[in-house]
Amino acid sequence: MRTELSHVREVPMDGTQPFAPLDAYADEFREAIQEAKESAGSISATPFGWMDPAEIAPRRWLFGKWLLRGEITAIVAPGGLGKSTLTTAISLSLASGQDFLGKGLPEGARATWLWNLEDDADELARQVSACGIQHGIGAADCGGRLFVDSGLDQALCTAVETPTGLEIVEPIFDALRSEIERRKIDALIVDPFVSSHRVSENDNGKIDAVAKRWKRLAADTGAAIILVHHSKKMGGRETRAEDSRGAVSLINVARSTLVLNPMTGEEAERFGIADRAEQRAFVRVEDDKPNRAPAEGAMWFRKVSVSLPNGDSVGAAVQWTPPNAFDGISVRDLYEVQQRIAAGEWAENVQANDWAGHAVAQVIGADLDDKADKARVKSLLRTWIENGALKVERRPTRKGREKPFLIVGKPVEPADLPTSKSEVGNSGEIGAKATSPNPPHPTPYKGGGGGGGVGRQSEAQGGVNPSQSTPERN
Repeated sequence: MRTELSHVREVPMDGTQPFAPLDAYADEFREAIQEAKESAGSISATPFGWMDPAEIAPRRWLFGKWLLRGEITAIVAPGGLGKSTLTTAISLSLASGQDFLGKGLPEGARATWLWNLEDDADELARQVSACGIQHGIGAADCGGRLFVDSGLDQALCTAVETPTGLEIVEPIFDALRSEIERRKIDALIVDPFVSSHRVSENDNGKIDAVAKRWKRLAADTGAAIILVHHSKKMGGRETRAEDSRGAVSLINVARSTLVLNPMTGEEAERFGIADRAEQRAFVRVEDDKPNRAPAEGAMWFRKVSVSLPNGDSVGAAVQWTPPNAFDGISVRDLYEVQQRIAAGEWAENVQANDWAGHAVAQVIGADLDDKADKARVKSLLRTWIENGALKVERRPTRKGREKPFLIVGKPVEPADLPTSKSEVGNSGEIGAKATSPNPPHPTPYKGGGGGGGVGRQSEAQGGVNPSQSTPERN
């Protein structure tokens, strides 16, 4: 038996009494201390073996830059937001090799084991079936690479607390390793982490030991392991990695921590989503701890309702890309807006009768009575003010009060205009065939609105137009 100074030891699984008085382990602890003292003389520093960086084995990502072989990924979110909906979609995407979430599958289709410790087998069947129907995926597409278990049928307990301290159930980890190797599992998802042990989740030392044992399993098998965890009650605040419930040790051990947040009211307004019920269907996913990959922008998914042949309606995740306010906006559009702004007096305040948004709407053909169009105009103005194409100037009114107006900032020169709109990219940048290849003021021409989105996604890719009440099917 391997005994460590942290009082972590193996629990026998043969039904015998695993606990004994503390003095029964005195000899084991004395031996461990003696071994530690003897090993002190063998500590030495190892010279670094320089090698060609091209020969260093690259990191093996399985799912975008979220799941990495040999590492732990944590998922943190408030209850009921869609963690299980997302993990079901990730599992089906990996097993089928179909990238319907748009994250990329560097190694293609991979064997995935989804172990949900809360839902029963029937509910898991509904979730997987709904996701499969939504994305046109069936058994033949997965080729026997999808494994799904319920904690109600097959319990999982990796650690317990005893009178002698924390007990890691080593036979469980041995069995997990054996099954991962037998089935050639590439990714294991455990949902939720709190149900996989019987340890105080507020004890940093104990949770650290449990999380590091999961980490050792990932390293030993080369599998990516995802541990799903609840956040604390947020009271309307946005969830971050450090908001995971209980001890922060799990987050410290994880190399990536995905956080889920609902769409905010400000985001809904920016994206032109007016209906509150519809707003609740959108979820933002971010890696709040990208230790081994560059920070990524947020990924959005929409929870859609899928009707099963048995009459049940079950949620499934569909990738969603926020609309970009600058789709189809050209340098010439900005030029015309600046001309109108310069020719009159236009207020900054959206509630003013002479709001500058009316000038923008006239140029791009927007209907300010339409909430989506109005949100787009507001985003355009906000971006042009931020990058200096327009400026705010306060002027006295007839009543002696100051009022903020918009004036032209960095003007678009006529020589900078492309010959036609077809020469302008969707992002608002001057295209390759523009008449001025090196414009003197490129920054104001660029679109950056719409919350950093990359444009509306086609329906064939699973995109959903937020103005539609009925979700698009892939």
